Amino acid sequence: MLLLRPLRQTSRVATAALSASTTRACAQRSSNVAPFFRRTYAARGAPAAFPTIDTCPSPTCSCAPTPSFPEGFEIDHTTPLNGLMPNHAQQVLICTGKDDWPSKIEDDDNGQNHAAMLRDLIGRGGPYSDPFHNISVLNVSFPPSSSSPSSASSSPADQEEATNTTTTPPKTTSIYLLPDFKYVPSLSSDPNHVKALVKAHLLPEKLHPVHNHSPPAKREALLRDPSYGDMLPGGVRDIRNEVIVLICGHGGRDQRCGVYGPLLRSEFETRLAEQGQQQQQQKQQQGPGIEVLKGAAEKAVVDLEKKKGVWGARVGLISHIGGHKFAGNVIVYIPPGLKSYDDSDVPHPLAGHGIWYGRVEPKHVEGIVQETIKKGNVIKELFRGGIKQGGEILRLPL
Repeated sequence: MLLLRPLRQTSRVATAALSASTTRACAQRSSNVAPFFRRTYAARGAPAAFPTIDTCPSPTCSCAPTPSFPEGFEIDHTTPLNGLMPNHAQQVLICTGKDDWPSKIEDDDNGQNHAAMLRDLIGRGGPYSDPFHNISVLNVSFPPSSSSPSSASSSPADQEEATNTTTTPPKTTSIYLLPDFKYVPSLSSDPNHVKALVKAHLLPEKLHPVHNHSPPAKREALLRDPSYGDMLPGGVRDIRNEVIVLICGHGGRDQRCGVYGPLLRSEFETRLAEQGQQQQQQKQQQGPGIEVLKGAAEKAVVDLEKKKGVWGARVGLISHIGGHKFAGNVIVYIPPGLKSYDDSDVPHPLAGHGIWYGRVEPKHVEGIVQETIKKGNVIKELFRGGIKQGGEILRLPL
């Protein structure tokens, strides 16, 4: 590993050269959209910055059996999980409405897709590539919003070009940004719109010090510019009371996740729905109801906002996030505005957090729903890492 240390009697030119070489070296080791594993921990002996329990409670329900795999595809049950989460500042979830994709998601639809466009911009060699600000681009099984930008939202030049050419109209999808907890209901494949998403929401607000010696124009290009948000036809909304559960189900990449993904999705939807049913049957029970959201996000959110005292929960499959041998891989995102399940005047203990779990089996799902989603406890034996809104990475102390 190349380390930067202060050097006495070093000229500004030499320092700049050292910084540039460091940037190149780091870029060679890390892709912005394929974050690398780097096991890190909280300070030794320091208490965890979030509530924890040691093990997942045993299930009280009749859950699906744990699948078995052939030789060579076994699940790694020996490697400690803590710290084995890819380094990233943000996840971009592209709503595809599909449950599986090619091994490389940018190859989907013959390369005509949003993942490919984003990787061209922020991936290695792209104009907004920054090895010190990793962005993870993923496909998700959630369907895109049924709304799409109207012709009225296009500029006259765009409309004229569409009229005078035979090119295929831009494809439109929806985007989740996590842990920023933002939802972009409508993003077309117009290069200007994709660039606007990158500039307004994906680039950092402050650059790593290694960029101090870069040319001003380069630094400006790599910084976030919120004014670009005005170019997004569908706008951006906050995710308020939707718990989001993501499960790696990328069978086109590895059969372990291809098997675990659909199995765990079904289990999570069942256990979450049970919570809502129990709440309806026991009116006196403390805490909000939970409603599993399906279909296009816009309608589900409108319906949810009409109901008081109800959490939404959306469960989806995502493409490769790293660590197939730790399947099932699950990420639970708790929105920043969510209140405690037991006290609506107190914030949820994990509000604004994304919690990564590995080696999740069907027998663990009920415990994750009860302990992590409802109570806000992180389960140590399953914990790979976490991330807070703003990008702070979370680990357990040694």
